[in-house]
Amino acid sequence: MWFNTLLLALRSIRRNLLRSFLTVLGVVIGVAAVVTMVTVGNGATRAIQTQIASLGVNLLQVRPGQRLGPGGSGGAPSFKLADAHAIATQVPGVLAVAAETRSSGAVVANGRNWSASLIGGSADWMLTNNWTLADGRPFTDDEQRVGAAVCILGETVQRELFGTSSPVGASVRVRQIPCEVVGVLAPKGTGAFGQDQDDFVLMPITTLHRRVVGHTRVFTLHVSMQDGADADAVKAALRAVLRERRSLADGEEDNFNILDTAQLADTMAGTTRIMTMLLGAVAAVSLVVGGIGIMNIMLVSVTERTREIGLRLAIGAREREVMGQFLVEAVVLAAFGGLVGLLLALAASVGLSLAMDVPFVFEPAINVLAFTVAALIGVAFGYFPARRAARLDPIEALRHE
Repeated sequence: MWFNTLLLALRSIRRNLLRSFLTVLGVVIGVAAVVTMVTVGNGATRAIQTQIASLGVNLLQVRPGQRLGPGGSGGAPSFKLADAHAIATQVPGVLAVAAETRSSGAVVANGRNWSASLIGGSADWMLTNNWTLADGRPFTDDEQRVGAAVCILGETVQRELFGTSSPVGASVRVRQIPCEVVGVLAPKGTGAFGQDQDDFVLMPITTLHRRVVGHTRVFTLHVSMQDGADADAVKAALRAVLRERRSLADGEEDNFNILDTAQLADTMAGTTRIMTMLLGAVAAVSLVVGGIGIMNIMLVSVTERTREIGLRLAIGAREREVMGQFLVEAVVLAAFGGLVGLLLALAASVGLSLAMDVPFVFEPAINVLAFTVAALIGVAFGYFPARRAARLDPIEALRHE
């Protein structure tokens, strides 16, 4: 019986193909919008997590002042190289500590000039910040100690000054200081906040202090925790050591801030997920609009086929059979719209992922859910027209013009 009902529904839809297509257009757009928003949102969340993870594994970043970001020190004193040594020796659960000072300036080589960030890092800077070499070697302990005129280039600086050739062994001028290039870092690409992570020159922190900036201030301490270490315990011990070294009395506020990159990743990913859910909910409104369109066209169909319904009832068709025919017709329309919407969402998601440079994350659950909701919308909005058709009086229906 259900097979015959399905054939009747398909035959009725085929008689008015254009009208049927326009009817399901709302469902198509709704399903496509919901799936696309969720898929692209999940890709953006994955990209943010990956980019923040590239900052370093189990990493704490300590900066002067209470506010995060540039200019957040608020007049608080900078750190010293001795602070990094104290943290490494006095805080349990610490794998490595690196001091960092930043500046900027022109880098010149091969007749080309490029403005880049200048980073001075201590011995464990590459380890704590999760950087690897694509070519060359790291700084030696002697170079770190004496402040040798050596540097390692980020991929962007290497490309702008040397093109495709290897710069290892070549000389570049950083501001007015000639430096030997000993290595090139593997690229990381764009960061979580849109910055080019590869646009910098790395030097021993002693070199940057003595030859470039002319001071010994440390702007950031990178603290890498051991695997399995209790982050809260490490942060508490780190805070105690720094308060003691900075001579802060009981009751005084910290004049430094500790940023846990794992917490930052979770916070940003959570924010992105909320925005994804919000956009998905807004897009889902079009599904309801599509359901209203199906109900509207089914009511029109009942009116057009009143004599046909009356004839079927007169020759013995039961109410549930007539109701089933119209209900199946509504579900077929909605399900077909859902299927087309899924195909459209797949194409749109791939295209947007490539355009936004985020990974394409296929989620079977949201695709199945969107298709199921589309079919249920067919049931929900097709029920009233089907019920109206089933309850027609056969005699009145046969008299209908």
